[in-house]
Amino acid sequence: MKKSIIFDMDGTLFQTDKILECSLEDTFERLRSMGVWVGETPIDQYRQIMGAPLPKVWETLLPEHAQHVRAQTDGFFLERLISNIEAGKGELYPHVEEVFRGLRAQQYSIFIASNGLERYLKTIVDHYDLTHWITEVFSIERIPSLNKSDLVGSILRKYEIEQGAVVGDRLSDIRAAKDNGLTAIGCSFDFAQEDELAQADIVINDLRKLLTVLPKLYKLQKNTR
Repeated sequence: MKKSIIFDMDGTLFQTDKILECSLEDTFERLRSMGVWVGETPIDQYRQIMGAPLPKVWETLLPEHAQHVRAQTDGFFLERLISNIEAGKGELYPHVEEVFRGLRAQQYSIFIASNGLERYLKTIVDHYDLTHWITEVFSIERIPSLNKSDLVGSILRKYEIEQGAVVGDRLSDIRAAKDNGLTAIGCSFDFAQEDELAQADIVINDLRKLLTVLPKLYKLQKNTR
């Protein structure tokens, strides 16, 4: 049985909050300068929907704005995120590389399934030199439905994965795991919400716990086949 683990990116591997507020502030300052936004930057509202695909983010934050304004805002925000990552303002969560090294030593294939865009994800992977650990990165851009369950399903089909786990911090990650017959491992990190984590099979507050949890999980899955 192939051993595979699928990670979310934002709020799970990458500390998005390090670049989120400044990127969003820059974006809404631009909207204010254009005369199409009045008031404070809705950072708290964005934190509530963190992890949603960006088109849905702008539908929520800019519900009364024209589609072309949302599209322009989306593009500008992406550029600010990428610039801030390249400037070293972001950061991985503690022990990411240690955990990846340990998982590869245990012969796990590592995948990323994220609601982030391709360029954004590539910037993170390249900046932190994660390419040699990860089998493939899957962006929500590949899925017309913008549904993370469908994205995870595409990984399973491509790599003929039958058992494994999805590691993430939000309900979309937990549902993606369960909709595809995988174990849902919730990360109790910055953007996580207790009511969502309650639906996970396992909850961790340190990525290193995966190195002990996953072998036990794999053994159980193998014995129940």
